[in-house]
Amino acid sequence: MLRGNDGRSLDAFLDMLTAERGAARNTIDAYRRDLEHLSAFLAGRGQELATATQEDLKAYLASLTQQGFTPRTAARRLSCLRQFYRHLFAEGRRADDPTSRLTSPRQGRPLPKVLSEDEVKALIAAAGRARGPKGLRLQALIELLYATGLRVSELVALPEAAVARDPAVLVVQGKGDKERLVPLSEPARRAIAAYREARPTFLPRGRESRWLFPSRGAAGHLTRQQVGLLLKELALAAGLDPKRLSPHVLRHAFASHLLEGGADLRVVQTMLGHADISTTQIYTHVAKQRLKTLVQTHHPLADPSRRRKQA
Repeated sequence: MLRGNDGRSLDAFLDMLTAERGAARNTIDAYRRDLEHLSAFLAGRGQELATATQEDLKAYLASLTQQGFTPRTAARRLSCLRQFYRHLFAEGRRADDPTSRLTSPRQGRPLPKVLSEDEVKALIAAAGRARGPKGLRLQALIELLYATGLRVSELVALPEAAVARDPAVLVVQGKGDKERLVPLSEPARRAIAAYREARPTFLPRGRESRWLFPSRGAAGHLTRQQVGLLLKELALAAGLDPKRLSPHVLRHAFASHLLEGGADLRVVQTMLGHADISTTQIYTHVAKQRLKTLVQTHHPLADPSRRRKQA
């Protein structure tokens, strides 16, 4: 528990978060711990929370790195500091905001999880073994996700009219209501055609539906969560770890496999609906990492401890 000026500044800030922003108790507790940690650091420099300078705060962030805190944790701490010092500035307790020119620690971008082509083939084969209308729907879902790289939100919101005439190109309404064209593979078109024969099975009783994948639930169509669960079950049937499979993982597989096959980055960007090509470039890193792993495990001069045994 802080006392004196630091205690009063901290309490005023936390009261504001509670009264004006309705912050949850866990959030209040986390902010209190972060600012008490900063206060202890500043005390060693002869400073208080209300009088800390930009250089003090830079030194504090550097100390987090030296103590082994992750960039993500340091960035969260900085977010707390920004809100605290903006509050002091707005309340007239300070003449400036010492966090205004501080930059967040670089966190790096984690590479997305990606399935191999053989693993995707195993999933498609497992879906092909499923019987009945649900099996046909499952085949259509997996073929569409892998053939188009759709976001799951885009998939479940597809109207039946989008495929009513067996199109070679799918018109997708993505983020910001922006439309894009995505070509459909022949296997995906066949899977959709077969599923549409069974689609009436899933219609709400006595009602029609505009959705390609209707449901009797409140949304009127399959939800993202339902698609995720169906894919988890499919992973088990294919002998894969369900934790490795989600709709977004299939989107990653679509992009990385295209790039590995020589597709142009700009084309992949367009099909994914990325506004910024830097978002798409993450898949080039995935391809490079997989190539590196391939060399390390298969090349004759690779480390024997890492090289796979040849059949």
